[in-house]
Amino acid sequence: MSNKHTPTAPAEAAKSETTTATETKGFVAKLLADRHSIPLSIALHLVPGALIVAAYAFIGAPISRAVGAPIFAGWAIGLTIVLFPLWFGLFWLGKKQTGRYTMRGGVVRYRDKPFSRGKITLIGIGFLLYMAVVSLSLAPLDAFMYDNFFSWVTFEGSGGSGTTYLDAYELDVVITTLLICGPFTGFLLPLIEEYYFRGFLLPRLPQLGRWAPLFNTGLFAIYHFWAIWTVPSKILFLLPGVWFVWGKHDIRASIWMHPGSALAMTVLGTTAYVLGLM
Repeated sequence: MSNKHTPTAPAEAAKSETTTATETKGFVAKLLADRHSIPLSIALHLVPGALIVAAYAFIGAPISRAVGAPIFAGWAIGLTIVLFPLWFGLFWLGKKQTGRYTMRGGVVRYRDKPFSRGKITLIGIGFLLYMAVVSLSLAPLDAFMYDNFFSWVTFEGSGGSGTTYLDAYELDVVITTLLICGPFTGFLLPLIEEYYFRGFLLPRLPQLGRWAPLFNTGLFAIYHFWAIWTVPSKILFLLPGVWFVWGKHDIRASIWMHPGSALAMTVLGTTAYVLGLM
């Protein structure tokens, strides 16, 4: 008869819990903590932007030039290369926390859904319209900032106009580029940004109190290093929605506002190009 001890179910469960606790120590534990230090938060806000610029310079721009596409496509490639792995990283953190790939388990927060679907839809549409109208009305501010303070930024396509990344290309090339890149730049990539910046980073700044939305919005604006002259306008048209999400714990509002307005502008812009209005 064997004297070998066979672990009981509770022992196995304890072992599993110990393994999970071990896996979430170190940097992973810092990422999943309820509070990020200010230096860590600044890095988590800005490093993705620096990586996007690098991905554009070394991968996106060469590809877009090689195929004769507008430089807009190069930025779409750079954003995709960085943001999709970042999105997967949120699911990976969920696996560390819960044992399965998910953004739940406290990874992406502000998903309490305190409002009914109908009410948040109306609220979201309001923020969508606000962002679309205010961002368009602030285009002269972007042009002023670029011409007077940031003309030294020499990325191809840089400028105060929102269409400089598409200018000087044949209409059919522009339309093809928009149709290919539109689903990414017009919805998926802004959606990832909301999950990361508003759902993951913003809730982990309790030490800033009411300043957290401004801190988050300001760093998110700066994260767009490739359009650094738009920081003031981005703060103005994003802050109300970010403040609402922070106060009400419902990320659906900023998803309506940011990816929603990006989708609307992409559809309207592409339609305008097709009809020869731009």
